Amino acid sequence: MANDAVVCKLREQKGIGLVTAATMRAEIGRFDRFQNGKQLARFCGLTPRNCSSGNKQADAGVIQAGNPQLRAVLVEAAHRLLHCDERWMKLAQRLKARGKHTCLVVAAVANRYVRWLHHTMQPTTLAA
Repeated sequence: MANDAVVCKLREQKGIGLVTAATMRAEIGRFDRFQNGKQLARFCGLTPRNCSSGNKQADAGVIQAGNPQLRAVLVEAAHRLLHCDERWMKLAQRLKARGKHTCLVVAAVANRYVRWLHHTMQPTTLAA
């Protein structure tokens, strides 16, 4: 598994180690089977769940779809990114400045990171 091209490419990304890369490879398989990053994030269970009724709109955490172990390693990767990558730190700071709770901030970073990974992990990018 450690010699797999997708695992090697994932391990080059900040915040992703062998366990995270192997879990993603096992659960996601090929990134290009999803048309866009939003579909991948939904598959991973990292999209917000809407709990609206009438004129009231509220978020109710993330959807409970997908593999819980995959979601857990991606949330842990997001935690690591908040400490080692300026791009994701800035996103977190913007969300916190808007009054968002830390758990929501981490889930949002994980969501955006997976969507970004979808683009990064396309076969044309892997071949380069």
